[in-house]
Amino acid sequence: MDFFEIGTFHYMNNKLYCEHKAVEEIIEEVGTPAYIYSKKHFADQYRTFDEAFKDVKHAIFFAAKANFNLNVLKTFADLGAGIDVNSAGELYRAMKIGVDPSRIILSGVGKTAAEIKLALEHNIKLIKAESFEELLLINKVAGEANTVAHVALRINPNVDPKTHPYISTGLAENKFGIDASEAENVYLEGLKLENVMLTGLDMHIGSQITTIAPYAEAIGKMAELFKKIKSKGVPLQHFDVGGGMGVRYKNENLFLPSDLAEAVKDVLKDLNCEIMFEPGRYLTANGGILVAEVLYTKKNREKNFIIVDASMTELIRPSLYSAYHHVQPIKLTSRKDIKADIVGPVCESGDFLAKNRTIQECVQGDKLAVMTAGAYGMVMSSNYNGRRRPPEVLVDGDKFYVIRSRESFEHMLWDEELIK
Repeated sequence: MDFFEIGTFHYMNNKLYCEHKAVEEIIEEVGTPAYIYSKKHFADQYRTFDEAFKDVKHAIFFAAKANFNLNVLKTFADLGAGIDVNSAGELYRAMKIGVDPSRIILSGVGKTAAEIKLALEHNIKLIKAESFEELLLINKVAGEANTVAHVALRINPNVDPKTHPYISTGLAENKFGIDASEAENVYLEGLKLENVMLTGLDMHIGSQITTIAPYAEAIGKMAELFKKIKSKGVPLQHFDVGGGMGVRYKNENLFLPSDLAEAVKDVLKDLNCEIMFEPGRYLTANGGILVAEVLYTKKNREKNFIIVDASMTELIRPSLYSAYHHVQPIKLTSRKDIKADIVGPVCESGDFLAKNRTIQECVQGDKLAVMTAGAYGMVMSSNYNGRRRPPEVLVDGDKFYVIRSRESFEHMLWDEELIK
């Protein structure tokens, strides 16, 4: 089988390590299934992105939706990042770690009045509106609070990001943003609102984008629109490029942040404003793994199954998107390779982590690492089948910290009461 070594995850003496700590040693203490993250990988990715755009006046806002563990958020906040939140819950998490409200932005296609009010109460940097109706609601809520809301409009550039349909967000058929053809009218109508100040233009075309062309096209379109809108008297102060840079799950041919910067920096600098970025997956995906234990192996006719204690409740991406995650043992042996489906214990045929995968022959008790699980993993976990969410572990050098304990049965039931 092929072995996936990336970032700070590597094999040494036939054992998988995260930074300077053997994954096996961590699992002996915390059990399986468990998420393990590398603090160094997070920091390295952030610094690489930040350095790439050093010639452009910019700010990076980590997309909390990718991984909202408090310690992960704090890692990026300590490095200088702001936080991009999509809900009151993510805003609460950002405030919990002490992020300055001026470094928080609120996104989301369906924000409630209560969420808008909360954002205004905390005086965050800005709220992104995705429709004219939402802009009217923000104005209403801000008026009731006797304040002025700083707002950016998310504009849909109708550019194909060439990614999975479920994570494409910049096409006209997607639910996100205001159509580019309507943008000028919405901005001009917004100027008439007393409790809104339109300070920015925002775009986000999708996730796991592996070529520069969609970015270049969308940024080119939106830059021209930005200049046109600003010429109409709208006080635009920033342009938000969004996120979506692809990462390696398998054998993708990827571009670097420096490649993207080289392609678009002249266009961005010409806008003479703050350029904002919202990377999430790029910063965390390859900095995390999900470790599972082999419960059973079996063969049905010609098909091999490896049944593990992790499932779609821990990592739903394979079931939801048919997403590829490399799976490999945390300890290498001389056993032969086989082809097998790696599946979980949940009562769904869609409960799998990998299908028809070449992998080292497994025996009961072996531990497997599901790679590239640091983004859209734990944040999308569930209690389906009454399963407890796994712990999260952060490795820093040769030390590790349990940053979320394994969910207990009592915790699962804390807000339920039997009727007497």
